[in-house]
This record gives sequence, structure tokens and C-alpha cells, in this order.
Amino acid sequence: MKLMHIGSDHAGFELKEYLKDVLKDLGIEVMDHGTHSMDSVDYPDYAHPLSVAVEAAAGMGILICGSANGVAMAANKHIGIRAAICWTREVAVLARTHNDANVLCIPARFVTKEEAEEMVRIFIETPFEGGRHQNRVNKIACN
Repeated sequence: MKLMHIGSDHAGFELKEYLKDVLKDLGIEVMDHGTHSMDSVDYPDYAHPLSVAVEAAAGMGILICGSANGVAMAANKHIGIRAAICWTREVAVLARTHNDANVLCIPARFVTKEEAEEMVRIFIETPFEGGRHQNRVNKIACN
């Protein structure tokens, strides 16, 4: 069974709960890094622990907030994270195939549950192309 890390702030809480069920239906174990309610919280408090866990396991994660900008900015501070904001299926495909994204960042206020579910499925199922893209991905991290 695969493991997917997931986290959100208050704006992404409802979508996170929905996507947890989708992931479980796909046979994927879910590690929920919070938040656990719609009470106002600070997104870095959830993006950083998720990013540490993804880095440690060379895994994958999903972060959700209102615009996806905040969680993506926080996650991308981690050297081993390539967090991509996705709002369409096409962007999700490119995030995986060209950028080897390992954290999908979803803007809860700008996508439907169905669109988010489709992007999650794409994120899970789409492999990195490598080849000419590998050299570019190797240049992303600043050590």
C-alpha cells in the first residue's frame, strides 16, 4: 500500500477531508498532518511537518489552503520538496511529467471537489518523464 501525506489550513479543511476518503478508496494509506477543524490556523504549522515527512520518506504529499500559495511557499523552503500549485488537470500533468513535483498544492477556493480529485489521481498515477527534464529538476534546490 502506498502512503500519502496530506495537510491543510482551515480554508482547505473540508477539501482535505474529502480527499482523504478518495485516497483511502484508492487503497492509499493517509497520514493526516492537520488541521483537524475549520478553526483559523497558520498554514506553515502544517506545511512544514508534512514537508519534513515527505523528505524523510522520499514520498509524496498534498497541501491545501485557500489559494495554495502559502502552503507552496512554506513547503518549497525544504530542499527536498518540489511543491506545485495546480488548478487544472493539465497543470497537474506537467507538474509531474516535467517537474517531478512531490507535493501537490491545491487552491481550495478555486477548484471543485471533482477537479481536486482528478488532480490527485493524476498526481498519483503520472510518472516523471526524466530525460531532458532531469537536468532542470537537478537545478531547482539551492544547497
